[in-house]
Amino acid sequence: MTEQGTMPVAPENIAVPLDGVDALTDTPGDTPADALSAVLEMIHLRGADVTSVREEGRRVVRHPRGDRVLHLVVTGTVELRTGDGATSVEVAAGDLALMARGGAHRLHPGPGAQWLSGRFLVDEGLAAPVLAVLPPAVLIRSAEGPDWLPLCARLLAVEVGDPRPGSHVMVSRILDLLFIQALRAWSAQQSAGAGGSGWLVAALDRQLGPALTAIHLRPEHPWTVDQLADLAMLSRAAFAARFGRLVGEPPGRYLQRIRLARAAELLTTTTDPVGAIGRAVGYASEAAFSRAFSREHGTGPRAWRSGAGR
Repeated sequence: MTEQGTMPVAPENIAVPLDGVDALTDTPGDTPADALSAVLEMIHLRGADVTSVREEGRRVVRHPRGDRVLHLVVTGTVELRTGDGATSVEVAAGDLALMARGGAHRLHPGPGAQWLSGRFLVDEGLAAPVLAVLPPAVLIRSAEGPDWLPLCARLLAVEVGDPRPGSHVMVSRILDLLFIQALRAWSAQQSAGAGGSGWLVAALDRQLGPALTAIHLRPEHPWTVDQLADLAMLSRAAFAARFGRLVGEPPGRYLQRIRLARAAELLTTTTDPVGAIGRAVGYASEAAFSRAFSREHGTGPRAWRSGAGR
């Protein structure tokens, strides 16, 4: 960051400023209103389907690398082991285990164990670095009393056990709710322990949340540290320190990553020219955008669009 507080973005990359921070309040009705919503939409998170599993014996159920799933135990207990064996936890009736990172894992059911496994779809190229801040397994215990968990579990069991017209959409929406609530619960645990960091902890932080939301809603804006600190209602020094501690990197680097992640999404969801996409995320020239994109994603914008980089 410069002495004047501008983000560490090369001068050729600076976009035309918006009409002040107040522009954030003039967002379209379908625009995500917070950083967490913006991130989940960016990676195209959506619940896919649910499988009901009952194991009378001790047969191990394996999930390969790349399976982004949650397991909700209905009866009995299930031992969950990660692919490398580093994590082994017992998931009891009513508990939820979210495997958001998509790591390989095994389920070792106890006698009479029954559980529901819900699968999620994401844009893998964008989701991998975003969800990497999470542990291999996010475990939510029913004994801790989250009121949303038994409610969602009952709704999910009804739709899986007695499918009716619209059940596919219902299942998808319930899975989305479970995913988001699990992220909230995990983030709250991290904040309480004062040991967590990453975009998720910061997005749910009452002070940093508005600043991250601003970055996600207007990545093309040449944000300064002072502007973002004002949104967080902190001094510049306090904001920079809190941002670095919770997010794990400086505001300028975070802004750059969000710009280029947004560009990657636009390259695969629109037919806009590469130069226009670069300008839409804050780069004044196609050459500067291409260089930055290649450094971030390991391949150029055109190769990414054709699928070579994903």
